[in-house]
Amino acid sequence: MNNRLSGETIDMRFTPTELSKQELELQREVRGFLLEELPPGSHEPCLGMAARKNKEFSLKMADRGWVGMALPTEWGGSDRTAVDRFIVVEEMLRWGAPVGHHWVADRQTGNVILKFGTEEQRERFLPAICRGELGFSIGMSEPDSGSDLASVSTKAEATTGGWIINGTKIWTSGAHENDWFVCLLRTSPLEDGNKHAGLSQFLIDLKSPGLEISPIPFLDGSHHFNEVTFNEVFVPETNVVGDLGMGWHQNTTEMAYERGGPDRWLSPFSTVEQLLREARGTDLEPVVSDLFGELIARWWGIRNLSLSVARLIDTGEAPSVESSLVKEMGTRFEQEVIEKLVHLIDLEYSPDSDSLFERLLAQCVVTFPGNTIRGGTIEILRSVASKGLKGLPA
Repeated sequence: MNNRLSGETIDMRFTPTELSKQELELQREVRGFLLEELPPGSHEPCLGMAARKNKEFSLKMADRGWVGMALPTEWGGSDRTAVDRFIVVEEMLRWGAPVGHHWVADRQTGNVILKFGTEEQRERFLPAICRGELGFSIGMSEPDSGSDLASVSTKAEATTGGWIINGTKIWTSGAHENDWFVCLLRTSPLEDGNKHAGLSQFLIDLKSPGLEISPIPFLDGSHHFNEVTFNEVFVPETNVVGDLGMGWHQNTTEMAYERGGPDRWLSPFSTVEQLLREARGTDLEPVVSDLFGELIARWWGIRNLSLSVARLIDTGEAPSVESSLVKEMGTRFEQEVIEKLVHLIDLEYSPDSDSLFERLLAQCVVTFPGNTIRGGTIEILRSVASKGLKGLPA
């Protein structure tokens, strides 16, 4: 790709890749596990990363070494590759498995603690994450910030033995069910207009005194997002993650783990697959089959880009531009899938329908707009990619 502003040629590191023999064996193993644990018809499929919380299922995955699998064995992980984790995640989401309990901890929190945490924090949290015991949320967004994540106003003020927190976080997925979250807070006043300075990350117990969790329900009454309010919440100094004032750098590193994976393009897969099943033998079958072929072709293209991001991570790269582009394409594609289904099937969708397809599509229509927020809006993702291609900091 040529950068016309500077004349420099900047390489996009999307390299075609295929799974190795050993990786295909892992894929077969995961599919066998899912057939045994969640045979077709035995469960209501989840919609991607917004999956239900099922701690028992997470513990079974952990017993197989599939939670925290990319973390070192000395901390309870399996020391597997990012591609190995990609395979497990892809199969779980494609199947609609209930992976909500361990999702955030496995995807990003464990890596953040490994990279930036103290020895005591690693000992305290990483083995428990790898055993599938702890559920984590993300404490980034705030009510008045919009897409400007750096405009953090929730404050942490130093006190004897720790910090006092006041402020509000929003769109905090699963906070009403999870145990902890990693929170981005302002630890020193804004100076010289540099919003990125003076930010730090903290590990915060979601059951802390003074911490209030309020649900943000969807139109159908279901509940995934929350507003979390801090009223003089005390956090011990041992819960600071990394260096004070380096929170923005750490946060952008964390976002690289959050973007670019199968969770950004596989969420509606179960819905489309169920439509194909229910259309079989009806007048709709030819039309649905054609749509399925079109969507699978596009899924496969995004999937190969996403897989190449995992390969880059395994070589020690930090593919922030590539992962942002995959998330941007995946988010738009997920919305387009639902629009096509709504256009194709002219029905009043009910979450109480006897049709599993209609129930899933009703959930998609109500909840999928939130997918454009999580992990960065489309506009923010394009900005990150554009700055990266110009050699500018994100």
